[in-house]
Amino acid sequence: MNYPTPIVSTKWLHDHLNDDLVQVVDCRFALQDPMLGIRQYQSGHIPGAIHLDLNRDLSSQVKTHGGRHPLPHIHRLGHTLGSCGIGSKTFVVAYDDSRFAFAARLWWLLRYMGHTRVGILDGGFQGWLAAGYDLTQDSPTLQPTTFVPQVRCHWVVDINQVKQRKDLPNVVLVDSRQGDRYRGEREPIDPVAGHIPGAVNLFWQSVTTDDGYMRSTDRQKARWQQIGVSQTEEIMVYCGSGVTACVNLLSLELAGITTGKLYAGSWSDWCSYL
Repeated sequence: MNYPTPIVSTKWLHDHLNDDLVQVVDCRFALQDPMLGIRQYQSGHIPGAIHLDLNRDLSSQVKTHGGRHPLPHIHRLGHTLGSCGIGSKTFVVAYDDSRFAFAARLWWLLRYMGHTRVGILDGGFQGWLAAGYDLTQDSPTLQPTTFVPQVRCHWVVDINQVKQRKDLPNVVLVDSRQGDRYRGEREPIDPVAGHIPGAVNLFWQSVTTDDGYMRSTDRQKARWQQIGVSQTEEIMVYCGSGVTACVNLLSLELAGITTGKLYAGSWSDWCSYL
């Protein structure tokens, strides 16, 4: 079967919910209330979905440096995925209710770990509800398997690589946060306001419509053309903590641009050295 990647329609998912090789993952989360996502999952989720939590499953322990959501330990996440029945042939469909903010983190992590059979539900949880499809409170019966990561290490850059390369010709550093945070006019989370010198701003929420649907491929291409990245050799993308930057990396994928890399520590790592 040719699976729909990277964007999956609610109809396609509804029609394939019972396929043995399809696994739905609920990624709902709230930075202001870290337990909200699991409570939402327990109160009602797409049938067959498991829940993976940004803090518990998709990040590792916070330290002095490295940002607010360091990348998870790969083999630990691989074990978690395998215990949830996700193997090499599984097609994963991730969803959230935050315009792909957290689903894109899982989408990017799986591909970083060499697993390309993954898509994101267009419209997210609200799109599923709007289509009139059922929810459940039941936890799925899982068949554990083995997930073998094949990490694409070159997809990630750290602070030293950013410093060394951000001002080179044909390299673009992209800040994915809202404009006022980029300009340092407001900083609700991190201790220091501002942006990395030389970075250009492209807000991650412009990837989707206000109600959480992916904008057209032409619109994705136009986003990147406006900051002149079509001929660049490397696009380093960051946000506050390496989460919503993945939505911009998703946009790059749709635009057919393959030079994007994630500065995983992002601004929260950078400003920890200031």
